[in-house]
Amino acid sequence: MRRGIGHYVRKGLGGGGSATRRFAGTARTAEALYGSLASAGRGQLSAAGGPLDPKLLSGRSASDIMDAVLEAVRPIDGTQDAESSRKAIRDGLADLLERFPDADLLNLAEDQRLFVVERYLAFDVYNRAILDLGNAIRDNAPSPSAALARMREIKNYIRETIAAQFRRLRAASVLSTGMVGRIASQALQASFEVFEDYLR
Repeated sequence: MRRGIGHYVRKGLGGGGSATRRFAGTARTAEALYGSLASAGRGQLSAAGGPLDPKLLSGRSASDIMDAVLEAVRPIDGTQDAESSRKAIRDGLADLLERFPDADLLNLAEDQRLFVVERYLAFDVYNRAILDLGNAIRDNAPSPSAALARMREIKNYIRETIAAQFRRLRAASVLSTGMVGRIASQALQASFEVFEDYLR
């Protein structure tokens, strides 16, 4: 599995540098996600009528608020990249609520915002890898359950690698919205290099 991901980064994405450039939009979305969540936490939500208008969100469910965050951070544009990012944001927020069931999505603590960004990065890389590799994984698995198990292994591997790189980098930085975008890009690059290292 590790060799397979290494080959995907090296051959499918053209190596770590090329992969990092391809995922530049992921880093920008990470910056926008952090910025939106941080602004919400400071009570600086969007203008009246915007996706994060507090009057429109008052009393709404967590699912409705997740949808509003998606619209604010990554509106639909019809591309596969946007769909991957939107799913990754939603999955990151869902993971947050699983870990912190009482979290207020519009008033997250700093560690909770960073957790969402970390998960978003991992899920977006995984989603795009499965778009590219999913059919091959399913076709080469002895059964549907084996294919699902392999996909779970890949997801866990990507998630843990990116989480480790993101935490390492953010621990050494004073955080701001722009800095989170740079750390996200650096974490992606470091992770792609880890994936490639299994081929050496």
